[in-house]
Amino acid sequence: MAILVDGETRILVQGITGHTGANLAARMRDEGSPLVAGVSPGRPGGRMADAPVFASCSEAVAVTGANASFVCVPARSALDAVIEAVAAGLRTIVVYAEGVPVHDAVFMSAYGEARGARILGPNSAGCISPGQANLSDLNERLLVPGPVGIVSKSGTLTYEVIAELNGLGLGQSTVACLGGDPVVGTSHADVLKMFDADAATEAVVLIGEIGGRSELDAAEVVAQMRKPVVAYIAGLHAPAGKRMGHAGALLGSADENVPGKRAALAQAGASVVPDLLGIAEAVANALTPPRSEEARRTERQ
Repeated sequence: MAILVDGETRILVQGITGHTGANLAARMRDEGSPLVAGVSPGRPGGRMADAPVFASCSEAVAVTGANASFVCVPARSALDAVIEAVAAGLRTIVVYAEGVPVHDAVFMSAYGEARGARILGPNSAGCISPGQANLSDLNERLLVPGPVGIVSKSGTLTYEVIAELNGLGLGQSTVACLGGDPVVGTSHADVLKMFDADAATEAVVLIGEIGGRSELDAAEVVAQMRKPVVAYIAGLHAPAGKRMGHAGALLGSADENVPGKRAALAQAGASVVPDLLGIAEAVANALTPPRSEEARRTERQ
């Protein structure tokens, strides 16, 4: 099993005839990810990356049975593309564009939620369940199937964590990148609930950053989870008033900074690490069954 995408996922790329969409589709094809269609209202017909190109999502869904979309269109067109995807019945949608107007992001998030669609982004790298489906710009060749779920705002930091986990023989069940804009459709808390219910996930890594309340809301879920959570919050030395990479990575109230988020997650029961490179070891420790007193006595003898 996995979350968000799995062996039943059938992917279409909106904006497949653009430069970014074409490159993404070609990589999906080369990796064997289940790409079944592309959508390009101005250039339907023909094929891209061995997938047929349609004029609309509804037509693509009707012909191919697509159930997930990677929205690879300019920011100004993202809202219309998401509305079209949701209306066509697509239920997992990644919005890749950065700089989507906040009011558009608010509308698309509410629209998707009201109609039962899960939207990642805007400014999301997407989601991937290694060996099953890749609805992201992450390189599947760098991932290994395994028991660790990852939920993160940052695709770059996620790569670092994946490399460290792989080094300890710990693969990934699903990696979900939420997006770094101020308003996104899916939160840390949303994904934590899914991981806690997923039989393939035994431990969860939460990667957060300064700005916003997603990690604070996640702490409330961590307190109720059955599975161990290891958390890292980036931006400890970020100066006030300066965005640190992502549009949403901006210090706000005191509890939105690194110490505030660390404290909330630690109080909820997460293992909070101060260093990105300490995540994998903390996960390994969390997955190691505690030794009984009898076993410890035997080791001392």
